[in-house]
Amino acid sequence: MAIKISVLKEPANNWKGDALLLLAGEGGHAEIAPPSYAHYVKALAERGDFEGKKGSLMKIPLFDDTGKAAKAAKNVKNLYLAGLGKGEEYTPALLRDALTGALRKIGRERNESIFVLSDKTGPDADVILGEAAELAGYAFDKYKKKDDEKTGKNDGKFCLKEIFTPDFDKKKVTLGRIFGDSQRYARDLANEPGNVINPVSLAGIAARFAKEHGLVCEIWDEKKLEAEKMGGILAVGRGSVTPPRMIHLTYSPEKKAPRGQAAKRIIFVGKGLTFDSGGLDLKPADFMKTMKGDKSGACNVLGIMKGVAALKPNIEVHGIMAAAENMPSGSAFRPDDIIKARNGKTIEIDNTDAEGRLVLADALVYACELKPDVIIDMATLTGACAVALGSWTSGLFTADEALCEALLNSARRRGERLWRLPMDDEKIGESLKSKFADLINCDSRYGGATFAAMFLAEFVEKGIPWAHMDIAGADFMKEESGVYAKGASAWGVRTCLDYLRTFA
Repeated sequence: MAIKISVLKEPANNWKGDALLLLAGEGGHAEIAPPSYAHYVKALAERGDFEGKKGSLMKIPLFDDTGKAAKAAKNVKNLYLAGLGKGEEYTPALLRDALTGALRKIGRERNESIFVLSDKTGPDADVILGEAAELAGYAFDKYKKKDDEKTGKNDGKFCLKEIFTPDFDKKKVTLGRIFGDSQRYARDLANEPGNVINPVSLAGIAARFAKEHGLVCEIWDEKKLEAEKMGGILAVGRGSVTPPRMIHLTYSPEKKAPRGQAAKRIIFVGKGLTFDSGGLDLKPADFMKTMKGDKSGACNVLGIMKGVAALKPNIEVHGIMAAAENMPSGSAFRPDDIIKARNGKTIEIDNTDAEGRLVLADALVYACELKPDVIIDMATLTGACAVALGSWTSGLFTADEALCEALLNSARRRGERLWRLPMDDEKIGESLKSKFADLINCDSRYGGATFAAMFLAEFVEKGIPWAHMDIAGADFMKEESGVYAKGASAWGVRTCLDYLRTFA
């Protein structure tokens, strides 16, 4: 259930609710408190209980040991103080993480209403409020048994229903809500296990989604994939009893382009490995865990299309998802096999666990045939990228400077860390060549993320601006922090929607 956001239309000291949240930097908390609370907060600051350090959160029950309310806080049960750090540390991303993290914890402590004040504002503050309202309560718990609410047991259930603030811009808050809701939707899909979502069921979800949101949906089954020469997708899906699918969603703007001009067209391409065992080059058991998330790129594309349907930009937007399940069996593709992609290039298979680039190769060729203005693909593609950048940053590969800068700026605005990595290494480029085919799908583990990006570039038509986001590592969170809950992160959905707005 979405959290309601309301403007406080009465004096702060008259408001009755569960909690007051003050977000403040070091030394700034007393100044932003409502007059009736200021001396209380100032006393705490002078005592040293709360220093405003980044990431800190303090709860102060506004009752004494006898159950008597503090004189200045008779209408509120709890005061929460969230730290934003020193002034030079402050960024919109920090505010977003601090607000979302605080709301998450406060909502789990049976607080249903909260009044929020911050000493940090800016042009993006209301968008951030909308994002936080959508993301704070997220948890993938649909398969967990719910405790009987009649017992009154606090099992960590998120209870927050309404946020009050002094004022906000409704359009900006709505934009933030669209960003956050789209990311939640993608997370729900990516968190689903492989026995629930496979290529066929994902295609069914996409078809129903398209009907609900007024999009056009085209699905290619294995016969159509064969007829369309999608050799990469077919090879990867061959070992599974569940056949592969290619899913194509299209959003067309209501307002037509001027006569003689085509509408601007942007295409998002997502890797949709609904489960990746590694194939015949089987992954070790520990590395196979979380591989339900190898479909995160495709799930992100669906999340982006959800945002597109709500934003209704005046551009044409396509979402292409290459879905397969990489399993070992007697029919699985093998090391040393040579397959042919849609554009006719042949690929020698060095390792069956380097499969994501094979399904993306076909999808990128198909995307280019639609003559887009921009292509952006997202994929949990390489462990090498996660080794290089860790679990909180994704890799960006592109030869287009304008596209690079635009995506980096959108990532900064949305607080999703993105780092540009090279894809012009001549030596790595030489290692793409096979002795027996045009290309080989894998080589040395050194420079693996760059190798994969350069491999994908072989399937993108020259002259089309294209960016590849390797979201491996950042796609799954082992612990909650800021806007991230445990499990799938749907990293990149908000960045891409932000970019779409600038592109439009």
